[in-house]
Amino acid sequence: MYQNGITAPSSRAPWGWGAVTTRRLAERIEYSQPVLYSHFRGKREIIGAVALEGAAEMAAALRAAASAADGPRARVATLARTYLDYAERNPAVYDVMFQLDGGLAFAQEDTPEPLKDAFAALLENLGEAAGDDVHPALFTALFRASPHGLATLTRSGRLPQADADRRVELLVDRARRDLNPDAGRTHDRHP
Repeated sequence: MYQNGITAPSSRAPWGWGAVTTRRLAERIEYSQPVLYSHFRGKREIIGAVALEGAAEMAAALRAAASAADGPRARVATLARTYLDYAERNPAVYDVMFQLDGGLAFAQEDTPEPLKDAFAALLENLGEAAGDDVHPALFTALFRASPHGLATLTRSGRLPQADADRRVELLVDRARRDLNPDAGRTHDRHP
């Protein structure tokens, strides 16, 4: 229900997120403002609800993709591509999840379950890639930051789309170092 209205600012309308009002949102999703206000106290709460719905969708997509991957390297590559595909196919929802203030806590005790679950969908599939000397949650946070940065910079035109596949391969190769201890470990050797 709400995502239909949320997609409008980024994908079709020239006015952008700054101009989204509860009235415009109600018109877009074909509900009256009183109906929206009967469920939400305002725009911030609507943004939070859409972010939670988007996080649940992303978690499901990540888990489905990872379950079909064959082996650790393929799983890392699949997670990166699935993350980037989600961001590309759902740009407005992605913005809501990571750039707009929906009043949600991230990486804290009171973080809502759908946000925790989206992170867990990565964590449960990346623990092996973290290696023995890095906490899996720290590695997962760094990993998530990588496709997030790639998605954001590519969408804004600051990274060329033509190199998108090569960037993912580089990311996977770097993560793979811990999946294959002999790959690229020249810095451990002393002359």
